[in-house]
Amino acid sequence: MRHKSTELMEKIQSYVENYYKEYRHSPSTTDIADAVGIARGTAYKYLVAMSDNGMIRYDGQQISTEKTEKVQTEFTSVALLGSVSCGVPTLEEEYAEEFISLPVSMFGKGTFFMLRASGESMIDAGISTGDLVLVRKQSEAKDGDIVVALVENENTLKRYFVDTENNQIRLHPENKNMKDIIVQDCKIQGVAVKVIKDLA
Repeated sequence: MRHKSTELMEKIQSYVENYYKEYRHSPSTTDIADAVGIARGTAYKYLVAMSDNGMIRYDGQQISTEKTEKVQTEFTSVALLGSVSCGVPTLEEEYAEEFISLPVSMFGKGTFFMLRASGESMIDAGISTGDLVLVRKQSEAKDGDIVVALVENENTLKRYFVDTENNQIRLHPENKNMKDIIVQDCKIQGVAVKVIKDLA
């Protein structure tokens, strides 16, 4: 097969782009062969020829075009674990309500979970009831970090400070009408990194 059909090349390119849009990865040579009605070996030869003439990029496995490269985004799956208190601490919720896909380019890499804020204690930090708070899962925090802290099996979202003089931890609400929570110890579940909110 010395001569390649331009029409068939265009058909393959279009199929690859539509497939990628739907499944977020490139089709196999078998998928392409079945879709355009040619043998698998023929599909492979077409892909090599199309790569040679610059229509696509093909490394023997992955196929990409200018269109697919524009939408190629790496996603991370994040569990939405229910609500976290921004006031009186509430019992820790272990179950995931759902899983949300977030683009790595925007939110970064790491192990995250997401919580729905409730209460008024973090309003001066821009966190209101109903906002989604993205939390990086980690057991340590720096002074001034907004953390999800577990205190006596109850969790709360507060700004974290270590009082070394008095050997205690201060969980500070970002609301001038509320008092700090002073504890001897607490378990850091994660550090808040982003807030996703509806605009009024």
